[in-house]
This record gives sequence, C-alpha cells and structure tokens, in this order.
Amino acid sequence: MQLKGHAIFTTLVLLSPAAFAVTDCVSLTALKIPGYDITIKQAAVVPASPPPASTIGSPEGTLPSYCRVDGAIDERTGSDGKPYAIGFAVALPENWNGRFLFQGGGGLNGSVRLPIGSTAAGTKPALARGYAVVSTDSGHKGEGFDTSFFKEQEAALNFLYQAIGKVAPVGKAIVAAYYGKPADHSYFVGCSTGGREAMIMSQRYPRYFDGSVAGAPAMRTSFSNLADKYVTVALNAVAPRDDSGKPITAKALSESDKKLVVDSLLKACDARDGVADGMVFDVNGCGFDPKSLVCKGAKTDSCLTSAQADAIATGFAGPRDSRGDEVYPGWFYDTGIAATVGIPGLLNPGPSPVGPPTVATTMDVDKDAQIAASPIAVLGDSAHWTRLDSFFQHGGKLIFFHGISDPWFSAKDTIRYYTKMTADNGAADVVMQSSRLFLVPGMGHCGGGAATLDRFDMLTSIESWVEKGTAPDFVEATGRAFPGRSRPLCPYPKHAHYRGSGDTEKAASFECRE
Repeated sequence: MQLKGHAIFTTLVLLSPAAFAVTDCVSLTALKIPGYDITIKQAAVVPASPPPASTIGSPEGTLPSYCRVDGAIDERTGSDGKPYAIGFAVALPENWNGRFLFQGGGGLNGSVRLPIGSTAAGTKPALARGYAVVSTDSGHKGEGFDTSFFKEQEAALNFLYQAIGKVAPVGKAIVAAYYGKPADHSYFVGCSTGGREAMIMSQRYPRYFDGSVAGAPAMRTSFSNLADKYVTVALNAVAPRDDSGKPITAKALSESDKKLVVDSLLKACDARDGVADGMVFDVNGCGFDPKSLVCKGAKTDSCLTSAQADAIATGFAGPRDSRGDEVYPGWFYDTGIAATVGIPGLLNPGPSPVGPPTVATTMDVDKDAQIAASPIAVLGDSAHWTRLDSFFQHGGKLIFFHGISDPWFSAKDTIRYYTKMTADNGAADVVMQSSRLFLVPGMGHCGGGAATLDRFDMLTSIESWVEKGTAPDFVEATGRAFPGRSRPLCPYPKHAHYRGSGDTEKAASFECRE
C-alpha cells in the first residue's frame, strides 16, 4: 500500500482488524490507538460561537460547530511525585476540508489552548476554514513561565521535543477515525515556542507534515536572554542612581531621548523604500547610527550624550566574547524599539513576563555564554540543525516570519539560521523552492506594534505552496495601526518598495526588490 508521508501514522487505526466505528462525537471516548498509551477524557460537540476576545490574531466571524476531543498520553507519576501527562485537544469540524493542522504552543506551554489555529491565519482561523486542529500542553501543567517541570527528566524532554512527536500521530489517528480516512494534507503553524516546534518538526520529524510556518522561533532562548541583558546593562551604565546606588534603568533615556532616536531612525531610513510612511522596509539598507545624534554642546532634547549614544550602539550590536567572537547577532533599529505596550521595546527594559530587568552595570559575557550553552538548552533547540533534505525531498515547505522589532528573539538570529540553512541545502535558488523568510517591519514578538501591519495570512500561502505549487512571492499584510493600508511582505532578502506611482496605501503599488 503506497502512502504519503503525512498518512503513515494513521494506518494503524485504519487497518486494524477491529476497526473503530464512530457513530458520533461521544463515541470517540472509547478510541484506542495501537502503540500509544492514550486516554480520551472527553468528547463533546461545541456549538458555533465567536472566537474568544483573547484569541491570537483577533480573528473575525464565527467558529463553526465542532467535536472537541480532550485526551492524555502517557499518564504517570513523575520522579518528583507530581502527576504528568501529555494533554491535548482536537477540534473536528462538521465541514472538514480534509486538512489537519497542529497549532504550536507558546511560552513554556503548560496548558492546552483552544485548538482553532489562528496564528498567521489573517482574519479566518484554520478551524473556521474546515481544518481539524490539535493543540497540546507539551506534557506538563503550569502557569506562565513556571520552570519547575524542567527538574523532571521526562517532562523536560516532552517540552523540548518529545510531546509534539507523539501528539502529531495521535491527532492524525483521531482525525482518521472520526472522518473514516486520513487527512489529505497536514500542516504545523506556530509562533515563539510554536515557531521553535514548527522547526523541530521539519528537523526531527521530516515526514510528519507537508508544510510548516515558523513565526519568531524561540531559538537559543538562553542566548537571546543574554543579549537582552546586554542591552540593559549598557543602559544601566549610563543611568542615574537611586539612593542605594542602583541604576534607575528607566531613566537612562528620557522619553524625549527615545522619541529622538525613533524619529531620527525614520528620517534616515523610512523613505529608502520609496515612500515615507512611518515604516522601515529596507531594514538591511538602513545605516542609522545613534552616534550621529551626539550633542555638539550642552545636552538638549534634540541630541544624546556621547555615553547614551555609545550605550545604545553597544547594546544593539549584540554581545561578543573576550575573543571578539559573536555570541548573539544583535538587534535591528526599528520603530518598535521604544514600545511601551505589550512586551517592552529594547529601549524600555522594564518588567516583563520573565521577570524584572537586571540592575547590573557590567557583565562577564564569557561566563554568561558558557551558562547559556547548557546541555538542556541545546537539546531542545532548533537553532543548529540545518540539513532539511529529507523534509524538502518529500515536498515539504517551510515558511518563516519574524517581527523586526521583536525584543525577545532577534530577527537577525532567524536570518542567521535561514542563511546557514540555505547554504547547507543547495544555495538560495534551490532553497527558495521550499522555504522562504518574511520580515515584518515594526512588529514585536509574534504581533503588535504601534507602527506595524501585523495581520497576514501565511496559512493560505503554505497551503497554496504545498497543494498547488504556488510559491509565495509576497504575502499581503494589513493592521490596526494603519487602517486602510496594505503592504506586501517580501521573501528575504527582498523588501517592499514603492513602484513610483499609484496609491501609497495599497499593496498593489509596491513591488519586492533587493
């Protein structure tokens, strides 16, 4: 029997002598999948309803009625005495379109998120399009950035890569059992941790999915944290001190100073793409240097002190070790570097979901880099494996996207990976047939930004590429920051450039150029 890669993992169910008969949604509670220790906790019909207000991407419209299946894989008591299992949920819509989507996680996971597939799906999530969607907690329960599960071996391994490798075939098997046939095509879409997971799928499970979308992948987390700290330490060195002698980081730059930096960046680089519109598309060609803003006399709101300019330049250049070797590639100058909403921009290193900023004024980069390179950090990372020949050989497609203003994971690091992956898989003209990277000006981590167009549909792009062979030469983006505006996001290293005529608010008036 000839099977596609994405269908292999459903055949045990379909070819079982005691084929499972699904009479309705509830009957899935009795489903057993050969080779997996699985318990279906609940299977019930969810009526049609609008997506929750907190849904990623703020999708519009109504979610269709669907059968939701909640289950657990490998229930056990951990070495720490706590209960563990790989929790998951599968949404099975009535109007199934024959496709399966794995919805990537976020942060440290720890909860099963609503399986609707809204990441990078524009205004219409995957479930509303007829996709069957699965999500997982990756093997532990926890709130926010609770890292306690890392002390338990299997829980740590599940989070790093094992859980998604088990949930994918289980999810496919449930889909096959419910609809009576396997999915025609399978996709993985995620951002941040979900972006890392999408990469893991292409690297470690190359035949599981036909296409993956990896947004702002959480690669080298310990090194990106080091680089964030490096920026803060540079600012601390020039910040005023409180009564105890500790730097007041928030006062290293005044609001006027930060506005000056962003305004000067726009003045230097905004119009390089053919139109001054408050967005920097030609980010690689932008030669902004904060040292150009140094006061020639007394400090005023229209200039920076030499120490302030040096601190910004040093921090954004990224950390290097005592040998001068790059530890992390640094950060782009972009409109979101002074952001105050959501995750703070790099020039606003205030409290974040992972804790308060450092008050250190110096750092030992060599020592911090050695700590960052811990084995557990490397084991689940997606930053180094670049050979994707098996994934590409079976027709796999891989789209990356990354906000240029992302203050947690630098878009430069995703460019680093993409460039190395391109070189290791046959050069740009070959890899562009299977993988493309899209940078999003002004966008923070996975979305948001005061001057960005962060609503785009990568799901349709990957679907068309896989099923029709139509590679995405651009992806149109819109956003709440600029009502009525649209722009093409271009495959790296190209960027959107105004054609010289036409409505400057419309994507059709722009083309992709290097």
